[in-house]
Amino acid sequence: MKMNERKLKEELEARLSKEGRTITYDRKKELLRVENAENGKGIDISLPGIVAKWHERKEKAIDEVVYYAEEALGVMDREQVVAGSEKNIFPVIRSTSFPVESEDGNKFLTDEHTAETRVYYALDLGKTYRLIDDEFIQKEGLDPHEIREMARFNVRSLPTAMKKDEVAGNEFYFLNTNDGYDASRILNEKFLEETATNIKGEMAVAVPHQDVLIIADLRNETGYDVLAQMTMSFFTNGLVPITALSFIYEKGKLEPIFIMGKNRRVDNGKGNNT
Repeated sequence: MKMNERKLKEELEARLSKEGRTITYDRKKELLRVENAENGKGIDISLPGIVAKWHERKEKAIDEVVYYAEEALGVMDREQVVAGSEKNIFPVIRSTSFPVESEDGNKFLTDEHTAETRVYYALDLGKTYRLIDDEFIQKEGLDPHEIREMARFNVRSLPTAMKKDEVAGNEFYFLNTNDGYDASRILNEKFLEETATNIKGEMAVAVPHQDVLIIADLRNETGYDVLAQMTMSFFTNGLVPITALSFIYEKGKLEPIFIMGKNRRVDNGKGNNT
């Protein structure tokens, strides 16, 4: 069986159709929109990327999209309040190409991070979360500065146990708890600083998608090639991809690097604070 946008559209329509929902399709953009017919809130699903993942993961790729879509749509049908839920506010890392405002034009609360990444803030709701935007801040009477402080404090409370692998004399560490905030650990400055004390070569950090953080102890040129291939693989297969680039970590700063072919790397611009 071969999968294409038309077949995927039909499959998703069949699995996401429910009373009270409307589903529309933008053929030009290849976007399927599913929304609550009563309040107009909904989500857009880009089909080309899912088709690509289907050829690697088959039905599991569609199952994941349906699961996250149902969770997101369920959240939109419920009221969310921050009062009493301060411990459930976390920062989330996204690509700089990620939208800076919601579908209805409300700006998300964001902070600059690196040339490749941006920080957003979210209220955790269990199996999913809601990105915090201007409307939500005003409705809840929140202070953006306090939200940032709470989120940074909470991310430092998350576990940081990592799995280790060694390739060609280089060591690679993987943080993959699947709690939705694995990439967010890159904002835990103390964690990065402590990890750096145990690095014998050059320390690199990668956040290819939201559910993984990679830290590399690069001790020879082969390590850079391995890291580039590894990061690209995670980026391609991640449900919420962030960036295929890696970062050199030095003295509390992250500097994006391009790894061009075998044994070559090029620094990209100035470092950024974590």
